[in-house]
Amino acid sequence: MKAVVTERAGGPEVLEFRQVPRPEPKAGWVSIRVRAFGLNRSEWFTRRGFSPGVKFPRVLGIECVGEVVEAAASNLKPGQKVAAMMGGMGRQFDGSYAEFTLLPREIVFPIETELDWATFGALPEMLQTTHGSLTTGLEIERAGNLVVRGGTSSIGLAAVALAKAQGLEVCGSTRNPVQADLLKESGFDHVIVDGGQIAERVREMFPGGADRVLELVGATTLLDSLRAVRRGGIVCMTGILGGEWVLKAFHPMSDVPTGVKLTSYSGESKDLPLEQFQAYVDQVQSGKLRLKLGPTFSLDEIQMAHRLMDENGAGGKIVVLVD
Repeated sequence: MKAVVTERAGGPEVLEFRQVPRPEPKAGWVSIRVRAFGLNRSEWFTRRGFSPGVKFPRVLGIECVGEVVEAAASNLKPGQKVAAMMGGMGRQFDGSYAEFTLLPREIVFPIETELDWATFGALPEMLQTTHGSLTTGLEIERAGNLVVRGGTSSIGLAAVALAKAQGLEVCGSTRNPVQADLLKESGFDHVIVDGGQIAERVREMFPGGADRVLELVGATTLLDSLRAVRRGGIVCMTGILGGEWVLKAFHPMSDVPTGVKLTSYSGESKDLPLEQFQAYVDQVQSGKLRLKLGPTFSLDEIQMAHRLMDENGAGGKIVVLVD
């Protein structure tokens, strides 16, 4: 089969398009014909050599959609449409950057949909991460407003769609003034151009501070996000768009304001129940839930797709179609 193999850490040039043996079916695993997959920032970290425990060579890819080829001793049938995500994909074992992949049954979701492969391929990890961040991390059912720091990312754009559907007032931030119009067009009620300090602006917008902040930039802006939240509010760190894993010289007693809650979200596929996943897909298909999609690429254009991800220039979820 054709696959993209990463032999070593580095830039997009380390992603090599080549012929490799097709994975052999085994008990408890599902053989899938990959039709599409979305690109994720975590794959950028793995490609750069920053993901702990990952050994090269490796076929990257933490999500995919496609059709079942073989699933012995399971309720899945050949030809059935499925989505898969997380659970060690592209890290502990080879992932979705290939024509075929072999995945544990527990991370494979049977989904009924008439969506085209590009749209369907954009959904699994984007929905799982956004759903988990907003529900498990931020408990938005008890909130009236939300700040999405890193609003132009695929998760940020999905977050505004899901949060607005719940009736929240949503503010998005971007480091690039040119992207302000994209945020407004995507449904954000307010837009802040982020120069590294937005807490004062947020407190002017929401007197006393925001109810919730979804932190997608990461350690580089986390302390300022904590200062933007009211007492009893929550900051959830989900993304690391700023490229920093570690918060240096962190002083909890002074850096975390009194009564403000700090949490994170890096959950697994089990955090998105099948029924909820299917409901989201149905809402996308009906047009009730509108998610911002980026450009699509073919498998042999994977280096080009990763370069666009490196530049943060997609304006939505990047999807690779596997013909």
